[in-house]
Amino acid sequence: MDRTAPVEAAPAPPRTPRGGAGAGLLLAGLATVVWSGSFVTARALSDTVPPVQAAFWRWIIAIVAVAPFAARAAWRRRAVIRRHLGFLTLAALLGVTLYNTLVNQAGLATPAGTMGMVMAASPVLMALYERVGGTRLGGRRVTGMLIACAGVVLLVGRGSGVPEFSAGDLWIVAAAACFGSYSALLKRRPAEIGGAVFLFVVFVLGALMLLPAYGVSLAVQGGFAATPGTVWPLVYVGVLSSALAFFAWNKAVALIGPARAGIVYYLQPLCVALLAYVLIDEAVGTAGLLSMGLILGGVALGAARSR
Repeated sequence: MDRTAPVEAAPAPPRTPRGGAGAGLLLAGLATVVWSGSFVTARALSDTVPPVQAAFWRWIIAIVAVAPFAARAAWRRRAVIRRHLGFLTLAALLGVTLYNTLVNQAGLATPAGTMGMVMAASPVLMALYERVGGTRLGGRRVTGMLIACAGVVLLVGRGSGVPEFSAGDLWIVAAAACFGSYSALLKRRPAEIGGAVFLFVVFVLGALMLLPAYGVSLAVQGGFAATPGTVWPLVYVGVLSSALAFFAWNKAVALIGPARAGIVYYLQPLCVALLAYVLIDEAVGTAGLLSMGLILGGVALGAARSR
C-alpha cells in the first residue's frame, strides 16, 4: 500500500452562481407578489362562486394557458411521465387539488390579510424539510427566518404578540402545510421533465382529482353566473396566479432551494396587507408597520448570500 498517495477530498457541494441566486430571488418575489392578489380574489369570490368550483375553473384556465407551450412536449415525454406518475400525482394533490381549494374554503370566513399572514408559516415547513434532508441552513438564514416569523406573529396578534384566529383559519393552516410540502417536493422533480411540462401535467392531474368534488358541488350548490365579477378574477388566478406564478416559483426553488425561496415568501403578508389597504380600505396601523419592518428585515437578512 502506498502511504504517500494523496487522499482525495470529498467534492464540495455545488454552489448557486451569483447570477442564478439573484434570478431565483427575483422569481420567488414575483410569485409571492402575484399570489398575494389571489388571497384578495379568493375573498372576493367567496359570495358568488363555491370554493371547489372556483378552484376547478382556476386550473382549467391554467391548463389552457400552459397547453400551447407544453402539450406537445408532454406527449413526447409520455413514457417518462408514466415512469414518474406517482411523484407527479402527489405534487398535483398537494399543490393543485388541495392547496387552492383550501384557500378558497378559508376565504368564506377568513379575511384576506389573515390568510396571507398564516400562509407565511409555509417557509418554516420548507426549511424543516431541507434540514431533515441534510441541508445546513446557516445561522444567517435561520436568524432571518426567526425575525420574519416575529413580524408575522406580531401582525396576526394585532400588536399584542398573541395570535388571534377566526373559525375559518384552520383551512388556511392546512393550505400552508400543503404548499410547504409541495415546495419541498420540487427538489425531487425528475430532471427529464422540464418546467412547463411539469406544470402542465400537474395541472391536468390536479384538475382530474378535483372533478368528483366539482360534480358534487354542482349537484348540491348549483353553478354560478358568468359575469365580469366572476370571470375576470378566475382569469387572474388561472393565468397569473397559476401558470405564471407557479412557473416562477418552481424555477426559483430549482435555483436557490425551498428554504431560501421561503425567506422571500415571508413578503406575502406585507403584500397582502398593502393590497387589502388599497383595494378594500383596510387600515394597516402602527403594529402593521412595525411588523412589516421586521418581515422586510428578516427577508433581507435571510436571503443575503453568505461569503
